Amino acid sequence: MSSPSISLCMIVKNEEDFIEQCLKSVQGIVDEIIIVDTGSDDQTVEICKKYNASVFPFEWKDHFAEARNFALSKAKGDWILWLDADEEMETGHEQLLKQTLNNSTATMYLMPVLNYYGETFPVNPKNAFIYYQQRLFQNHKGIKFYNRIHEAPIFPTVQDSSFTTDYLEIPIHHYGYIEELTAKRNKAERNLKLIQEEYKDPNHSPWIEYHLANEYYRSGDYKKAFDYLNESIFRFLLEGIKPPSILYRLKYGILVDTNSLDHALEGIEKAIALYPDYVDLHFLKGLILYQTNHYHEALASFEKCLELGEQNSKYLILKGTGSFKAEHYKKQCLEKLGKS
Repeated sequence: MSSPSISLCMIVKNEEDFIEQCLKSVQGIVDEIIIVDTGSDDQTVEICKKYNASVFPFEWKDHFAEARNFALSKAKGDWILWLDADEEMETGHEQLLKQTLNNSTATMYLMPVLNYYGETFPVNPKNAFIYYQQRLFQNHKGIKFYNRIHEAPIFPTVQDSSFTTDYLEIPIHHYGYIEELTAKRNKAERNLKLIQEEYKDPNHSPWIEYHLANEYYRSGDYKKAFDYLNESIFRFLLEGIKPPSILYRLKYGILVDTNSLDHALEGIEKAIALYPDYVDLHFLKGLILYQTNHYHEALASFEKCLELGEQNSKYLILKGTGSFKAEHYKKQCLEKLGKS
């Protein structure tokens, strides 16, 4: 019996610096490559054709989901894998992928994406956030992308129990938020423009305020970031939805970064009550306690981080919060307490 076929779907523009690295990472894994090009004037298209990609021009309309869905319309494979040009799939997991799809009972798979941060290349492998995203799903099931930016594939109906998700432990490495690259691409300016367009829609999702907060945080405007975060949390509550954990992670991260620690402890305790197994919240609690000279309590928080570890697919996790970073602060606490 032949294995299910996989179509790689990508949207690109002027990606000659990264596209080859990306396509090399899926050689021998995907059966066809669908490239939607939104106006490249460098060597991107020529590089894609070296890998037998089918390249389709597409007029960019400031809407990522539209471009993604155009790519889906061209794909013939049984499964869709989607990547960005500044990403690569970790090699060495080909057998796992084949076995998973041969025996699959799921419609969609979430895969761990390592988002690297820092100023320049090469990246430090320790400087990364890990977050699971829907990157592989069955074709011809009516699954489409939604949202102008921060687009995601969504089932045609949430009520249909035949649509199921599972996890596939094949890492995807993402380099798009390295400062050297974001500056070159004016990525922050582009993202902010598109999110602000979504914000104008009176029926927009509370996620839009979070995405605005994230962009302002990256640019160093912590006041605006904090205000939009609180607005997002409030709007989720108004809709009767528990605010997602990632909002609290950014909120208390800002308070720690800016040393605005008055009442921070009380707030993060409430966030931990909502998400007791989220290691990053315990780590931030530990930092708040450490910075306010509560070393005994901080020590307990960092020990809790080491107990929880970092293998939790539900959350955005900063590498080290359940390992080397927590270990470092545990030692610092012990030194402060004269127990080193």
